[in-house]
Amino acid sequence: MKTVWQMIKVFLLFTGCTLLFYYSLIWFNREYENYHRYDEPQGSAVEVSTTENPSFEWMDRLLLFYRNGE
Repeated sequence: MKTVWQMIKVFLLFTGCTLLFYYSLIWFNREYENYHRYDEPQGSAVEVSTTENPSFEWMDRLLLFYRNGE
């Protein structure tokens, strides 16, 4: 009888933690679902990426990518 009671307590604890985790994932999903990360920036935003020579060939761009690690 004591073993059955211990198993029921462990099962309830596991079920409670699983439900808490599940509903926290749902809450995070709803929180960030309407987050617009690709909107145009507000205020005085400036472009930070400019190329010195717009006529790069693909090999030059690849070497630039490997050199800068971007």
